[in-house]
Amino acid sequence: MVAKTDPSMGAKGISLMVVETADAPGFARGRNLEKLGLKSQDTSELFFDNVRLPPENLLGGTEGQGFYQLMKSLPQERLVVALGGAAAMDKALEETVAYTAERKAFGKPLLEMQNTRFKLAEVKTVAHIARVFLDDCVAKHLRGELDATTASMAKWWVTQMQCDTMDECLQLFGGYGYMSEYPISTMYADARVQKIYGGSNEIMKELIARSLTP
Repeated sequence: MVAKTDPSMGAKGISLMVVETADAPGFARGRNLEKLGLKSQDTSELFFDNVRLPPENLLGGTEGQGFYQLMKSLPQERLVVALGGAAAMDKALEETVAYTAERKAFGKPLLEMQNTRFKLAEVKTVAHIARVFLDDCVAKHLRGELDATTASMAKWWVTQMQCDTMDECLQLFGGYGYMSEYPISTMYADARVQKIYGGSNEIMKELIARSLTP
């Protein structure tokens, strides 16, 4: 839990605390929230009413380190989000190629039609570029060289391409793509939050813009 252990200190008064919720006085779990996507992951309301914690529940041993603790791993978090987006694009391409190879219109498979082939060629190219970019980001991260600007570029671009790719692939499924029984429908819904969490894509662009110098 992110807690204000000293409200007068602003960001320097934030600490991370471990809350053992089992039978904790003052803690209550609310209803599960209905989401557009990520249906298998429960998202619930949590309520804290004068919950008291012992000093040993402080993470890091020193109060006021919470903001730093949250910020220091943001490049890694944003890289993880981008990696998920790249994997989803690969899966969407695989599903769509398989579907269009079987689905026939005007007497032949959709995959034999030029528009379908061109659209999938675009998706394959974007997915490949994302992989190459992220491979470089992962190598930088392993060397301790992944900076916030590059991580922000990876997060916003890959997640935007993920959403665009899901839209293009779903279109090739036609009406079936709108049905939840088809994986592309789930992937389309799950993709949307990628542009929001880990820092919205608008924030990512602002962080990138701060690196620009005349």
